[in-house]
Amino acid sequence: MGILQKIFGKPKSKNPEDNFLVTITEDFIRVEHKERQTEEILWNDIEEIKLINTDEGPFAPDVWLALLGENSGCLIPQGAKGFERVYDIISKYKNFNFENFISSMSCTNNEEFLLWKKE
Repeated sequence: MGILQKIFGKPKSKNPEDNFLVTITEDFIRVEHKERQTEEILWNDIEEIKLINTDEGPFAPDVWLALLGENSGCLIPQGAKGFERVYDIISKYKNFNFENFISSMSCTNNEEFLLWKKE
């Protein structure tokens, strides 16, 4: 253990997204964080999917994947372990809006982009 680590304690995560735990099963997606309430949604309950961009980075996540249902939902920050796996699944949904995904990736404003809506 280095002297700086002894003085200042455990080093903080490099990215705020590293503090999120995303659990993906056949039935649900769960997102946990020590400073937030646990969020969970069943795959079958998803009615709308958005990307939400904020201007809070780099000290907080600034792009969130929102999986929304009538009575449940969860937010997954881009860069969290599990984000890519969820994206791979939802991007195969019929009528997924790839143009809005691309628009979100080039956006630095506070804005929401609808990626998919249940028919």
